[in-house]
Amino acid sequence: MSNQELLKEAIAIKNKAYVPYSKFPVGAALLSRSGKIYTGCNIENAAYPVSCCAERVAIFKAVADGVYDFSEMTVAADTERPVPPCGSCRQVMSEFFDSSMKIHLSNTHEQTKTLTMNELLPFSFQSEDMGERG
Repeated sequence: MSNQELLKEAIAIKNKAYVPYSKFPVGAALLSRSGKIYTGCNIENAAYPVSCCAERVAIFKAVADGVYDFSEMTVAADTERPVPPCGSCRQVMSEFFDSSMKIHLSNTHEQTKTLTMNELLPFSFQSEDMGERG
C-alpha cells in the first residue's frame, strides 16, 4: 500500500470527526502488517478530558479487533505544517508501534513529513521501565 492511499483514508475519516468545540478535525489511518486499515477521527466532548484523538481511536479499534502488529500510520489535519500528534497519542503509539515504524504526518496541502516512532518520541516510557511488580 502506498503512502498516498493511506493518506486518502486519513483524509476521508477526518471529514467524519466530531469537533463541535475546537473545529479542528483530524484523521488517522493505521495499516496493520496483514494489510487491513484501521481509521480514526477525533471525537470531542463538552468535558474536554474525555475526548479522544484520531490516532488513539484508530489504534484502539485495531486492538479491540485483536490486532497488535502495524506497519505504518498516516495522520492528516487542516494545518500549515504536517500535524504532530499530541503527547498522549505519542505515548500510546509507543506502546504498540515498533521504534522504527514510519508515521506520516500531513497538512492541508497534503504535504507529508515522515518520522519513525523513535524520532517522534525518543526515550519513551516503556513497560520494561516498570520493572517486576508483585
